[in-house]
Amino acid sequence: MALLDSVLIFVVSLLVGTAAILAGARLIVDSDAGVFNAALTALVGAAIWAATSYLVGWIPLVGVALMLLAWIGVINWRYPGGWATAAAIGVVAWAVAVAIVYALSVLGLVATDALGVPAV
Repeated sequence: MALLDSVLIFVVSLLVGTAAILAGARLIVDSDAGVFNAALTALVGAAIWAATSYLVGWIPLVGVALMLLAWIGVINWRYPGGWATAAAIGVVAWAVAVAIVYALSVLGLVATDALGVPAV
C-alpha cells in the first residue's frame, strides 16, 4: 500500500506542478508553454529541488534560498526571458499550485502535502 500511496503522490504532484508551471509560463511568456515542456520543467525542477535540499537544505536560510534559486534556475533554463521572467513564472506557479492543492484538499481528494512546486 505504501508503494501505491507514493506513486499516487508522485502523479498528483507532477500534475499539480505541470498545471502550475504551465499557467505561469502562459501568463508571463506565452511561448514554449506546452504541456510537455511544463511537465518536464516540473519533473526536473522537483529533482533539482530535492537534490539541493539534500546537499544544502540543512543550512538555515541560505539552504532554502539556494534551493529556490536552483528551482528558478530550472525554469530559466526551460523558458525564455532571463532570471526575472523565470522568477515571475515561479511566483505564478506557486500561487496556482497553492490554489489547486487547497481546492483538492477542500474536496477531500488530497492532503495539503501534494507537491510539484516547492513548499506548497
